[in-house]
Amino acid sequence: MILVHPQDIDRFLAEDIGTGDLSAAVVPTSYQARASVITRETTVVCGQPWFDAVLQRLDPHVAIDWQVSEGEAVHVGALLCTAQGRARALLTAERTALNLLQTLSGTATLAREYARAVAGTNVKVRDTRKTLPGLRVAQKYAVRCGGCHNHRMGLYDGILIKENHIVAAGSIERAVKAAQALSAPVPVEVEVESVDELEQALQAGADRVLLDNFELAMMRQAVALNRGRAELEVSGNVGLENVRAIAETGVDYISVGALTKNVTAADLSMRVTLIV
Repeated sequence: MILVHPQDIDRFLAEDIGTGDLSAAVVPTSYQARASVITRETTVVCGQPWFDAVLQRLDPHVAIDWQVSEGEAVHVGALLCTAQGRARALLTAERTALNLLQTLSGTATLAREYARAVAGTNVKVRDTRKTLPGLRVAQKYAVRCGGCHNHRMGLYDGILIKENHIVAAGSIERAVKAAQALSAPVPVEVEVESVDELEQALQAGADRVLLDNFELAMMRQAVALNRGRAELEVSGNVGLENVRAIAETGVDYISVGALTKNVTAADLSMRVTLIV
């Protein structure tokens, strides 16, 4: 899979540069510089391919030297990388490159916390489609870097029959049967809001059932009722404070929109020095 698309990099840069970087114009075009990126907080580093692509788009000859690995946890003050090239290019690329690196690092850091919270259980914590517009591929990559897992990438590679689909189709059974008739090479998943709807989904032959906003006792009841007939996923009101308890009910997956929706960017900084 190609993660970084040139057209995305051009779009990211265009929103910042527009008709030209007026501030960088104060620096002579011939000047060379060295940039150092450090972190001001503990974080899981993620987004190196996007960072590199931004710098290389403005200076194809820039030399980037990473001091840490992708997915590595680092502490306050750690030097992440250095970059040497045209001073103007480094100055112009700074904000866009850091925005991507710090956003994806923040995503990976949160994912690492969730992965650790359920360690030792059989549960897989997964993301959702609640991603930042234009950054879905990148954020889902960051989730994997942090040790969690991806749900469907979009509407084209998975079937999730939600409340509105059920209403429009007429019933859970009708929706499931229609989905099965598509013969798509993906599981048919149904979102349910009660134990009664769970039973309907199981009887209809759903491959996976999403338990939406179930209490812990209801999750345990669902696991007992299911008896291995379908995979069970939990969604809604999931946080670091309760994800372990949910995992211990015996469900298979826990989807967490906050992994990508509520992400807090890592605090990173770039410092540029002139090369004489």
